[in-house]
Order: sequence, then structure tokens, then C-alpha cells
Amino acid sequence: MRVGLCYDLRDAYRTAGWTDEETAEFDAADTIDAIEAALRELGHETERIGHVGALAARLVEGRRWDLVFNTAEGVQGVGREAQVPALLEAFDVAYTFADPLVAALTLHKAMAKRVLRDLGLPTPEFRVVEAPDQAKRVDLPFPLFVKPLAEGTAKGIDARSRVETREALEERCTYILARYRQPALVEPFLPGREFTVGLTGSGGESVAVGTLELLLRPGSEPFAYTYRNKEECEALCDYRPVDAATAAPLEALALAAWRGIGGRDAGRVDLRLGADGLPYLLEINPLPGLHPTHSDLPMICTAAGVSYLELIDRIVASAAARAGDPRARGGAGSHRRLP
Repeated sequence: MRVGLCYDLRDAYRTAGWTDEETAEFDAADTIDAIEAALRELGHETERIGHVGALAARLVEGRRWDLVFNTAEGVQGVGREAQVPALLEAFDVAYTFADPLVAALTLHKAMAKRVLRDLGLPTPEFRVVEAPDQAKRVDLPFPLFVKPLAEGTAKGIDARSRVETREALEERCTYILARYRQPALVEPFLPGREFTVGLTGSGGESVAVGTLELLLRPGSEPFAYTYRNKEECEALCDYRPVDAATAAPLEALALAAWRGIGGRDAGRVDLRLGADGLPYLLEINPLPGLHPTHSDLPMICTAAGVSYLELIDRIVASAAARAGDPRARGGAGSHRRLP
């Protein structure tokens, strides 16, 4: 197949003056190199496209591909991860990973939790703080955990995210609102073990590849998988495979969430145990990082005996199978070119 690659390249944004944190979700150059090398080893022709602006220009010029391998995160707004999928659907081009609805839904953590709750799946209670004075009215028991409503890669999460007093809650919410220009999500802090489950496939064909437990080393920021802990995970974190008995309920819950919310091709679900010892859904990541050794999903696959090449092949095969169904490529108007 002719496969185009859409991505936001971290170095390009840094060169333009963006900070390390602002570019945290974007791809390193060696990630794109690894994806492209795997696609070529699988027999596909590749073309690097880049960000949504570059994609728009090429589509208008008439460029088309059999499939676009999309890892572009976008740069602003709750719908930023939906921009490339929406544009590709408008031009009837097949692509990997989440559709516009799922991409926007999962980035908006509160909306995603409402859907999970409606599905009958356990997720911590929460409140959304949209202005500093609303923090005074949060009626959840301390300790609480505060994070931005719509960020990835643990942006906005550090050692101060866990708060134990009303004053600290108000201070943290005010910080999130000012620094990230978006609401704060407030949840009860879950004190138990933390896990991430890797999944491949779509709908009823999706499977749990494996589960890793996140363990923080001495010198890491306490309590959570913070931005710093993620960025320096090789030095600050350990990832331990869990036994089958522990993994079974976690993977069943992750699969139910993945299928219920409409995840496609591959992704991750993060869970944590509460004080009651039961697992709760934290987040669903339908656009997973794909660095072979630094990103969680490839690490899960490696631990489970699934090679990086096989992971990329599974993603492409899942997306290609969907592309053969006209309903998956733009609805009733599928396969019709724009005039």
C-alpha cells in the first residue's frame, strides 16, 4: 500500500520556539524513523506528510494515499487530535487510529468519564472547575488529584497535583486554569497500584496485548506518573509485567472501555486501584505513543512477546480491514471525490 505519515515533529516545534512541555505529546524524529522503517519492512511504500497544515495542502493539490498512518496530536483546542481524522474523512482517505468523535471525546477527560459511567464502568467521581471560585464548591473527600481537563503525556501533573486541603485545591486549580488555559479536572486520589493495559484491534476484534504495573523509583516525583516521571521514565520508573490472575480483571475492564468508547487499531487504557482494592478507569489513550523503547504501548508489547514490527503490522491490518468497508470511510457519500 501507499502509506502517508501524519505527525507533529517535536524538534520542528522546538526550533520554532516551543518549550519542552509544550511539545511533550509530539513525536521525536526517531519515532517517525522507526514507524517508517517498519512500514517499509512490511512491504509498504511511504510518504512523509507532517502536520495538519501540510496534509491540507497536499490534499488540495490532489495527493492521495491508500492509508494514512496518523500520529498527529494537533496544537490547540479540545478537538486538536480530531483535526487530521476529520480532514481525511472529508477527502475520503483511510487512516489509522481514532475517528474524530473518539479523538475529541477521549481528550476531554470529563466527557470521556461521563460516557464510561453511562456504560456502567468504574471511574473515579469527578468535578470540573472552570473558574477559580468553583474550587470552593468541590464536594469530594480529600485527598484529591487535580489535572488539566484536556492534556496528554501527563502535562500539568506533578508532585503538587495531589492536594489535601481546600487551600491547596484552590491554589492548584487556579494554577491549571492560568497555565493551561483550560478547566481543571478534580478527582479523589486513588491510593492503590497503577497499571496500563495495551490493546490492539477494533470493536469485537480488539484484544488486550498485556498489562504493566507502573512502579516509581527513589528520586521520582511521588504519588503519580507525572510529566517529569514520564519524560525521564528510563531513570525514574520501572514497568513490571503482572501475573495472569492480576491482569485478568484489569484487561477485561480495559477491553470493555475500549470497545464501549469506540477505540480502533491500537491504544492504551490506564487504571488504578482504589482504597477498596478495586480497579478504576483513569484514562483511555486512542492515539498511543509509538517510540519503540520509550512509549508505553511498545513497552507493553515487548514484555508480552509482540515485536515492534508486529505491532505496526497489527495497526495497519486493522485500519486496512476497516477501509474495505464503505461505512467506515465517510458514510453514504463514501468513495466520492470532491468536485
